[in-house]
Amino acid sequence: MSVFVEVCNLSAGYGKKDVISDVNFTVSEGEILTLIGPNGGGKSTVLKAVTGFLPKRGEVKFLGQELEKIPRRELSKILSVMLTERVRPDLMTCRDVVSAGRYPYTGMMGVLSENDREIVEDSIKIVEAENFADADFNSISDGQRQRILLARAICQQPEILVLDEPTSYLDIRHKIVFFEILEKLAAERKIAVILSLHELDFAEKISAKTVCVRDGKIVLSGTPDEVFTRENIRDLYGISEMLYGKYFD
Repeated sequence: MSVFVEVCNLSAGYGKKDVISDVNFTVSEGEILTLIGPNGGGKSTVLKAVTGFLPKRGEVKFLGQELEKIPRRELSKILSVMLTERVRPDLMTCRDVVSAGRYPYTGMMGVLSENDREIVEDSIKIVEAENFADADFNSISDGQRQRILLARAICQQPEILVLDEPTSYLDIRHKIVFFEILEKLAAERKIAVILSLHELDFAEKISAKTVCVRDGKIVLSGTPDEVFTRENIRDLYGISEMLYGKYFD
């Protein structure tokens, strides 16, 4: 398998203070890599640094090219990002928001071709959003917004997809649908997926690789079988044996 993402000795933060340091991992085509760990441990900072939203030290490569050397328009065809910040566009329907995923492929006027429109409708269908596709984006629920933002990411037809806690507002049914979509994108379209998750049960099931982040560093990484042991999860989240046994056994 080809390596789509290479992260080497990555450090980043806000101002002069590093929040993460010495982060290293790779993701190959068709792989799903999950970041897990306690709140404030650095997962979101890792994703922002990897995708160029934060100044960094170290090296990030997409498809063998250094991030800084990829033209922005070309990068938009390679990489799609779904972060936790609330997106509140004015006077846009859900279909308009999804259509924005086609802008890297349109001309200067942003006019969608018939093929672009078919991709938009297909993306809406994949996330089961047909019933509210014409609604004002700002009028729908948080869970529906998450599905529309995923549709926009799919519409972009990326080779690499990065998501920060994408299922926070979804009910259990749509969490399952969401993860099924990610697995299908990885398996059928060979997209490399990187995402942070709090749902450890789902992370264990969908991941090819799992990276544990705590206090700004990677404390453990490996396959789900290697990472998701009783001792590792207790140590990662600082859970006592008694509490772990009460809620997880």
